[in-house]
Amino acid sequence: MAVNYSAKEEADGHPSGGVGVPGGGAGGGAGGGGAVKTRKPDNTAFKQQRLPAWQPILTAGTVLPAFFIIGLIFIPIGIGIFVTSNNIREYEIDYTGTEPSSPCNKCLNVSWDSTPPCTCTINFTLEHSFESNVFMYYGLSNFYQNHRRYVKSRDDSQLNGDNSSLLNPSKECEPYRTNEDKPIAPCGAIANSMFNDTLELYRIDNDTRTPITLIKKGIAWWTDKNVKFRNPTGDGNNLTALFQGTTKPVNWPKPVYMLDSEPDNNGFINEDFIVWMRTAALPTFRKLYRLIERKNNLQPTLQAGKYSLDIAYNYPVHSFDGRKRMILSTISWMGGKNPFLGIAYITVGSICFFLGVVLLIIHHKYGNRNTSADIPN
Repeated sequence: MAVNYSAKEEADGHPSGGVGVPGGGAGGGAGGGGAVKTRKPDNTAFKQQRLPAWQPILTAGTVLPAFFIIGLIFIPIGIGIFVTSNNIREYEIDYTGTEPSSPCNKCLNVSWDSTPPCTCTINFTLEHSFESNVFMYYGLSNFYQNHRRYVKSRDDSQLNGDNSSLLNPSKECEPYRTNEDKPIAPCGAIANSMFNDTLELYRIDNDTRTPITLIKKGIAWWTDKNVKFRNPTGDGNNLTALFQGTTKPVNWPKPVYMLDSEPDNNGFINEDFIVWMRTAALPTFRKLYRLIERKNNLQPTLQAGKYSLDIAYNYPVHSFDGRKRMILSTISWMGGKNPFLGIAYITVGSICFFLGVVLLIIHHKYGNRNTSADIPN
């Protein structure tokens, strides 16, 4: 139920008569016959706030059905999302090494330029098989990629293959714009802090280690790979020559044109680099590292059993009290494991349904009561 109000059409401008102007007589102001200015808004429906209006009137007949409908819709959706999320297989390993018993404790104080890199191995057991394709992530905690100066510390023109920006990076990249009087490629704090641990997965069967094939392509967004990130243009496909005159980021062990041996995954279009450059919104995040594809429908992608994770520990996190994780996960139609959305739907639906029941009881008990009072003579 609603109330509609329509204003009558009125002519623009002020009324020509009926209102006197103080001091406007023969002995009025010094202006004489000049027009008198006023701050009064024009006499229009818009400026006088007389436009047509619609205002809902909340009654039991409109509010109660709305609460029940929202509850009956949200609760089943929430249950479905929650069950789907719980059916996703996920296994997580923290390999920071802060615990003295951790195999990676010896690598805790590693630095960016440690040579040779510190390595450690963690053995673990999967209690359940991973049936569909498996996604391997690396996770970081207490790493604020959402800091304003950090997010701005990049040159998108340089990353898009612009030759002039390659040799003259944006000032937003400071203090990682140049090094030893040479422009840094890629410049900026984001690229300089790129994750560079190496993770390898093995299945252990009768004391025999069988490597699991990890696919390094197809982990970046298509738009990033084909639109936002491009290598510099020039004669030939020799990246060493195309990046001539530049230097590597300060914390990198090798230049950008040596990130991979395959030409379609090297330089600025390296997918590990592209994934890292998409900054996270929260200090605890995960980024896709590798894919493990299912070979056939007769066997699961990762069978239940014993596995080992070999780690080339290059990325220091102990200095800022950070943590590092490796995550194995399957996905569903709604993405990765995330029970929050299902819980949120169930909570909102339950609250609406409960309020509907409470208001229905109140309306049934007090709604028909005659509120008019007899006025005594």
